[in-house]
Amino acid sequence: MRSSFAGVARALLVVLCVAAPAIRAQSPQFAGVIFENVRIFDGTSDRLSSPSNVLVVGNVIKAISASPIAAPPGTAVTRIPGGGRTLMPGLIDNHVHIFMSASSQAEMMDPKATFASLEAKAAAEARLMLLRGFTAARDVGGPVFGIKKSIDQGRNIGPRIYSSGAMISQTSGHGDFRMPEDRSRRFGGKITAGELMGIGFIADGRDEVLTATRENLRAGASQIKVMAGGGAASAYDPLDVAQYTLDELKAAVEAADDWGTYVTVHAYTPKAVRRAVEAGVKCIEHGQLLDEPTMQLLGQKGIWLSLQALDEAPPTAAPETKAKKHTVVEGTDNAFKWAKKHNVKLAWGTDLMFLPAQMKNQNTDIIKLMAWMTSAEALKLVTHDNAQLLAASGPRNPYPGRLGVVEVDALADLLLVDGDPIANLALIADPAKNFVVIMKDGKVHKNSLR
Repeated sequence: MRSSFAGVARALLVVLCVAAPAIRAQSPQFAGVIFENVRIFDGTSDRLSSPSNVLVVGNVIKAISASPIAAPPGTAVTRIPGGGRTLMPGLIDNHVHIFMSASSQAEMMDPKATFASLEAKAAAEARLMLLRGFTAARDVGGPVFGIKKSIDQGRNIGPRIYSSGAMISQTSGHGDFRMPEDRSRRFGGKITAGELMGIGFIADGRDEVLTATRENLRAGASQIKVMAGGGAASAYDPLDVAQYTLDELKAAVEAADDWGTYVTVHAYTPKAVRRAVEAGVKCIEHGQLLDEPTMQLLGQKGIWLSLQALDEAPPTAAPETKAKKHTVVEGTDNAFKWAKKHNVKLAWGTDLMFLPAQMKNQNTDIIKLMAWMTSAEALKLVTHDNAQLLAASGPRNPYPGRLGVVEVDALADLLLVDGDPIANLALIADPAKNFVVIMKDGKVHKNSLR
């Protein structure tokens, strides 16, 4: 009886060994994409490559070759005929507010609005952002942790989101969104709707700033955003004011540093920026009202400047808002010129808020950069350079790996552009027409060549 069972077992083992290669051949372990006959903007060069082929396996670029690339063993490959088009890194916007950009102020203040309804609009905007070619975005204020999670888990599509969580503001600061009749919670008032939703935290004194910073880190922030000066879009704080004491700013920096990441601050003026630099802040948002010596200081200390080419306030804005925004717009030219002159580590973003119809201009804002740089420099800024700032979040980086480049072992966030954007940067302004393939994390989200 035993010999009979042993014979059956040996026969079954032989069958399984013979069948295993066939089973493996029928069930590839990996999915891959080969871009054939493309010219590459690698994120740093001032010219395109010669005709090339690029292999993506999983979410990583595995090979780049002038010769045809064979499908690796065990990989099911989709071939995309490039036809001489340009393969480049996905675009990166380093200053967005996804939650606030998807709704107007009136919509956000509507008593009928709920967090769920506002979040649904923001999720829809995140999808449109990806389809405009933005494969990564640094959200510097707003409740987008839920949207980020849904994207990362594949339940929604959108860019990689580097979230700051709630903006941290002093009382009367740029992030104090209370209505005139709303009293401070320290003097008989209640926590505001904006704080309850996670749009901003009003925090005064070292202890509250520490708590606000740690709350954002607990929620999953990649970096921390603090309001260190007056703003153009806010109702109560003049542009020229500095906000937060040195000790308060240091509290945020120390708490962020304990988590291996950094603080970026909203600031326009020399006084606000110099105080932030003294506190140990690693990045300045805006800076359009800086003087040249302060810009030189940023270059000497290796501080990032996240700069924007902003538009004038809309006609419907209050006169005070129009005047403040005009002052900022007027300072933009000097900011870009001095940043380049003093080798400041420059990043770029759009900072569009409360004007959903303007979000379609996210791409056209890149074209404005040609007032201060070449097409190749602009493309490098919105890909490679912006990716370097994303990586400054260190261990809090939710997407470890290289972004902003087309190189072997880099993450596969790629655009196939119908034309040469170095020769004609205007191609970037019409993503619906000119971005024929959009890939994020190795997944194709648009392919109009099918």
